[in-house]
Amino acid sequence: AGGVCIAQSLKIPREPRQGEFDKIIRRLLETSNARAIIMFANEDDIRRVLDAAKRNNQTGHFLWVGSDSWGSKISPVIGQERVAEGAITILPKRASVDAFDRYFRSRSLSNNRRNVWFAEFWEENFNCRLGIRDKHLSLIQNLLVLFFTGLEKVGRDSSYEQEGKVQFVMDAVYAMAHALHRMHRELCYGYPGLCPRMANSIDGKELLSHIRAVKFNGSAGTPVMFNENGDAPGRYDIFQYQITNRSTAEYRVIGSWTNKLHLRMEAMRWKTGDPSLPASVCSLPCRMGQRKKVVKGVPCCWHCESCEGYHYQASEFTCELCPYEMRPDTNRTGCVPIPIIKLEWHSPWAVVPVFISMLGIIATSFVIVTFVRYNDTPIVRASGREMSYVLLTGIFLCYAITFLMIATPDVGVCSLRRIFLGLGMCFSYAALLTKTNRIHRIFEQGKKSVTAPRFISPASQLVITFSLISVQLLGVFVWFAVDPPHTVVDYGEQRTQDPMAARGVLKCDISDLSLICSLGYSILLMVTCTVYAIKTRGVPETFNEAKPIGFTMYTTCIIWLAFIPIFFGTSQSAERMYIQTTTLTISLSLSASVSLGMLYMPKVYIILFHPEQNVPKRKRSFKAIVTAATMSGKLTQKGDRPNGEVKTELCESMETNSE
Repeated sequence: AGGVCIAQSLKIPREPRQGEFDKIIRRLLETSNARAIIMFANEDDIRRVLDAAKRNNQTGHFLWVGSDSWGSKISPVIGQERVAEGAITILPKRASVDAFDRYFRSRSLSNNRRNVWFAEFWEENFNCRLGIRDKHLSLIQNLLVLFFTGLEKVGRDSSYEQEGKVQFVMDAVYAMAHALHRMHRELCYGYPGLCPRMANSIDGKELLSHIRAVKFNGSAGTPVMFNENGDAPGRYDIFQYQITNRSTAEYRVIGSWTNKLHLRMEAMRWKTGDPSLPASVCSLPCRMGQRKKVVKGVPCCWHCESCEGYHYQASEFTCELCPYEMRPDTNRTGCVPIPIIKLEWHSPWAVVPVFISMLGIIATSFVIVTFVRYNDTPIVRASGREMSYVLLTGIFLCYAITFLMIATPDVGVCSLRRIFLGLGMCFSYAALLTKTNRIHRIFEQGKKSVTAPRFISPASQLVITFSLISVQLLGVFVWFAVDPPHTVVDYGEQRTQDPMAARGVLKCDISDLSLICSLGYSILLMVTCTVYAIKTRGVPETFNEAKPIGFTMYTTCIIWLAFIPIFFGTSQSAERMYIQTTTLTISLSLSASVSLGMLYMPKVYIILFHPEQNVPKRKRSFKAIVTAATMSGKLTQKGDRPNGEVKTELCESMETNSE
């Protein structure tokens, strides 16, 4: 109730063994921050405790608080002045009763009739013996007895000081007298002496109630009364054992207690000349962000434990986990929202893909403009103009998707990502698949008959290509219906061990599985196209781009085989968002660059720098075309090199015939 907590409670044994007090000091040092030691002990034990503290080099460490058994006595601190320096002690506030001094000094052996111990006091006070000569005493002692006259006076012929507790003994006797008087008036009013009721049936509880009800001025002029618990009001003087500048030790009054504490802080000295107030606590206060783990049974002793991870200090004794979207603040006294990030345009993870994409868009636009300008030239016509524009559109979309992948996610951006993420690849590989399938069917048909296979015209090729693309679009629309696009903040992706490094990632709600499904159809077209490219690898060189398409598909497969382990191998990385986005966009740009570089840059080079090669050849029938191509293949197998003009003419004638 007074704000004092007991860190340890130790007992001094009645008959201490050797080293017992040293053991007590070591026990006290287990709670070294609790320096204040309150002692209820006799003078001898107080001296032994101080001596043990000195032996254990703890001079000045402990702050002693002594009961009235210590008081202002010199005997406990003789030889231990430095150890006892600063000790706080108390004594009941007392006053000397002059009437008692007058009475006691007037007592002698002749007029003492009441005190049966007076003769013993007389012998002690005057160092003499009463009665016959004792053979066990020395000659000098017996002479003292012989020279004793009996006329000595207390205080005149001997030292005398009134015992400090005389006042309290007198007040106690008077309290009993007042209580009996009140009880007599109540039970025996008007009856001299003890009435039968008081003599025969005194109840102890009834007498106690009368004692507690007394109120009178005591022998020292101070009121005597008792509270509801039967305690008299405490009146104490408070002393401190101080060493002055002259290196002399003395007890000085620093306060008092009369119903409440009166303490003169400026009069206190803990070390020589040091007025500062020392601290005595079992455990130091915990820092912010730490909880107290209390020692069982000792509420003022605890261990400080830091709140770890995403926990914050909810109270003095508990740590609690922050909500999932929050993290502890710097002091760990509360929670704050986790910062939300996204892929920024100025980030190196975005700058490189954007740079590659812009170069690709410029190159693709240049090829498209060149093909449109030279739309009716033989090389453009031989490459299949309609399918080329479809393929170039797909290449352009593969480059453009980079900007959607880096843009700040919202519903519109997420919708466009779903649509165009796989659409560019689908355009490219649907067109290439249609081309390779057409070449394969033409030469397979040529081995059987001279009639042209069906569905090799540009219109047929476009229908086949857009039929393949429509499957991708249908899947996207189903995805829209089942799971409408929206944004999410992923707090798990960058939820690091250090909460200060945690970030929430703003992203579109596209899972890895959804991403693979979106790209899966395009990858299927790519694999199928690769199979046809392998089948048509024996087609004469430069025929309808068979070999360039083959090299394109081989390289593209290598790119996407490298993409898969990088993409999924970084799923647990804290940089997952950056790595996966960059890997995906660069893979799309590289696959588009391979197609653009191998299929169209050679043609643009011829168109712009060698226009003499961009001329029509003489036309033949389909039978002559297939026969020439077949013979060309046979000659190639024999190691001969046929005229390249035949192959080029074959390409041009087939394009013309199909139109």
